[in-house]
Amino acid sequence: MALPIDLPRIDATGQAELVRNGDVSAAELVDAAIARIEAINPQLNAVIHERFEKAQAEAADTLPDGPFRGVPFLLKDLETRSLGDPHHAGTAFLKNANFISDRDDYVTTRFRAAGLVIVGRTNTPEFGTTITTEPESHGISHNPWNTDYSTGGSSGGSAAAVASLMVPAAHASDGGGSIRIPASECGLVGLKPTRGRVPLGPAISDSWAGSTSNGVVTRTVRDTAALLDAIAGPMPGDAYAAPVLPGPLAAEVGREPGSLKIGVLDHPLLPGVEASGEMKDAIRFAASLLEQLGHKIEDSHPDAMGDAQFTDAFTTVIAAHVAHNLDSWGRELGREITHIDVEERNWMFATIGRSFTAPQYLDAIFWQQEWSRRMSTWWKNEFNPNGYDILCTPVLNSPPPKIGWLSDPIEGLGRVTAIMQYTAQFNVTGQPAISLPLWWTENGLPVGIQLVAAFGREDLLIQLASELESACNWHDRVPGVRG
Repeated sequence: MALPIDLPRIDATGQAELVRNGDVSAAELVDAAIARIEAINPQLNAVIHERFEKAQAEAADTLPDGPFRGVPFLLKDLETRSLGDPHHAGTAFLKNANFISDRDDYVTTRFRAAGLVIVGRTNTPEFGTTITTEPESHGISHNPWNTDYSTGGSSGGSAAAVASLMVPAAHASDGGGSIRIPASECGLVGLKPTRGRVPLGPAISDSWAGSTSNGVVTRTVRDTAALLDAIAGPMPGDAYAAPVLPGPLAAEVGREPGSLKIGVLDHPLLPGVEASGEMKDAIRFAASLLEQLGHKIEDSHPDAMGDAQFTDAFTTVIAAHVAHNLDSWGRELGREITHIDVEERNWMFATIGRSFTAPQYLDAIFWQQEWSRRMSTWWKNEFNPNGYDILCTPVLNSPPPKIGWLSDPIEGLGRVTAIMQYTAQFNVTGQPAISLPLWWTENGLPVGIQLVAAFGREDLLIQLASELESACNWHDRVPGVRG
């Protein structure tokens, strides 16, 4: 059977349709993806664990009759496990221990039930605690639009793989922007779901005090919607529950959102921090396009976004969880994890986390909860019928930075704080937020724009994202990297 010449450019929904129609087999799709990974990955270092023989065997067998039967897929190598496969979470100590997972996590099970064939696992920074994918354990992931530049993080390997057309979609997760930032820097669609929409278990039901979510990175809105449909839904023991959606998100693609009231935030909120000229151009373009599409645009954002205490509270939570991660892995491996086992950034986080008392940790949690309530008053709801439907912001204060700029041992952490002004807030509130590739710089690097809806309103985000996709056709752009 001859494969379509443009197969790599066909999205996951389209590839699944080819399988259903008998135009290609699952085995052929998987073989084609493996060939592209083998050809392109040496330049990008996006895939760090190959699962080729297992994937070929699964594709040749009877796959679940899900909506994505036979479509090749990649799992991020962070918190989500897959039975019998390496699991390193970006760390050298798990790599050196050759740690192999003894289970599928819930989301892995759901990806498999959808018919997806997992061909490998993707690179991520150690414990996902920074926004560039340059771990000491597995090396640097490179941006397919220009290999001198960062992919973003922590889902940088997944984003590089999808942007370079190795696979049509890949797993991603987001604790402070880790779906949206790589999507922005690699020219993809990246939706962070509402807290509780996708389960985290079975080993945990909460991470970073409710800030982390599983999702995907894709090239099309319809893939994002349908894949979220496939993995959404509660499980017993979940710490949180998302509001029930009115129907499948896939049905929202192409549905008119109506005229929305959209607030635009076009500048960073930290004193002394400036957005780059490219980012200012990008947000102006987005606001103009939204206005042309019939939406009401105003310069507005929640006042609480600029609260100076946010960074301290968020850092407290992350630091405590990094310390717990080290202790937990020490118990699982049967030895103490020390400073020689982890990168300097995470040892610093762990040291800070161990310095807090339990009441101090709870103070940070309770502050976040009260702050989230203040944030919620800006959006339209039953208590605020005159509120806003959508907030539009940059994803970052700059286009993708060069490799090494964010990982600099002296200046890197400050640089991360300076450019990461708009994403982590919505991990704490639990609201859905999406990055869309609406702008490219003069030297061909993608720039994402973030749209944020009220808690539980992924349906509205999908409607608006679909409308913008029709206006921009960003998936016609393909990076120049070749095998």
